[in-house]
Amino acid sequence: MYNMALFQATMFPSITAILKQEITEAVSLHSELEKLAPALEAAATHCANALRNGGKIVLFGNGGSAADSQHIAAEFVGRFDRERDPLPAISLTTNTSVLTAVGNDYAFSTIFERQVRALVTGKDVVIGFSTSGDSENVLKGMKAAKALGAKTIGFSGSGGALKSLVQVSLAVPSTHTPRIQEAHIFLGHILTLAVENMLAEGKAGAGGASPAIHL
Repeated sequence: MYNMALFQATMFPSITAILKQEITEAVSLHSELEKLAPALEAAATHCANALRNGGKIVLFGNGGSAADSQHIAAEFVGRFDRERDPLPAISLTTNTSVLTAVGNDYAFSTIFERQVRALVTGKDVVIGFSTSGDSENVLKGMKAAKALGAKTIGFSGSGGALKSLVQVSLAVPSTHTPRIQEAHIFLGHILTLAVENMLAEGKAGAGGASPAIHL
């Protein structure tokens, strides 16, 4: 049972005040995200090229970042802004038997690395989410992806090692975890939309093949 005396002894801001503060902070951060447009275009181009050439998109992260990886995978497999064929994307956070077996038999730090080595090829794009940029299992997974020749994209905050490890860094300029996570799903939605648009327009960068996706 909650000790209500502890709550009553503390004066908290009103919901209105909290909401205003949080909105102000979120709007200020989102106004900075336009600077990530070149990186976002590069990320979308890698994804579109991979999908045109028989590759897939593989995503992973921990906690809220695991949820983000599953959310974005669902946008590709289902649909985002238009009716189209499903696009191959998978989150490595959903198979509890694999996660617990690898975590138990090896180490929690290897849960993504092991799956990447099993499932990823050089045709794929691998996307890692880490608000700190220093999640050991995400870093190991991305290193394994690079070793296999896959394109690598990292969603992080302003700190950590992930942004210097990947080919395309979507580093949100913040150290505040809630704001970083909100920005990640915002950027993930734009990434999905951009990929759909590129495939619909037949646009791809270097290495792109003729259209193979029906939209």
